[in-house]
Amino acid sequence: MVPACSFKNQINTDYYCRKLNLGCVKVNKIIHIKTSKGDFEIKLFGKDNPVTVSNFLENIDKNIYVNQKFYKIMEYGQIRFIHGGVNQRNKLYPDRNQTLNKGISSIPLEIKFKEEMEPRYNYQIKNPYETKDLTNTFEKGSIAMVKSGNIKSSPTEFFIVTNKIPELDGRYSIFGKIIKGLDVLEEIEKGDFVMGVKISN
Repeated sequence: MVPACSFKNQINTDYYCRKLNLGCVKVNKIIHIKTSKGDFEIKLFGKDNPVTVSNFLENIDKNIYVNQKFYKIMEYGQIRFIHGGVNQRNKLYPDRNQTLNKGISSIPLEIKFKEEMEPRYNYQIKNPYETKDLTNTFEKGSIAMVKSGNIKSSPTEFFIVTNKIPELDGRYSIFGKIIKGLDVLEEIEKGDFVMGVKISN
């Protein structure tokens, strides 16, 4: 087992903030999402995942999630995967997607280890023993970005899970967790949609 502290980032948070033209937010914020099935609140992990959170907040500022449908629901036993956001594979609105993302097709996979100051970028856990050192793991209500490659995340698509999924820990950018309105997750179906998103602080 290789200790987490032995890892050296080749590229840091500030590099990606500049590259993606993001005003990097390195504090935790709360957002309120109003859906056609009810409302929930999400705590965003800006301290641990500043690039992913900043990109998500910029999307909110641009109003891209309003009126977007939850386009896919996957169920495995007690676990539900609820996919939302702007589905980049949807060819109906190519011009809108290009404008919203400034031509960005991906953002770096971003995961944080407990004893490290900076997140790791473009790094996916392969050794399952490393997951015990992760700051954030998949729990009920966790929200993460959809992958667009082995070490890349979509800039616009996200998914929410309804239970622990340790098999996925260290493979996705978990950037927040629902702290209020978890019951709404059980009601959301494919075709339900986001009616509004508000940043509270």
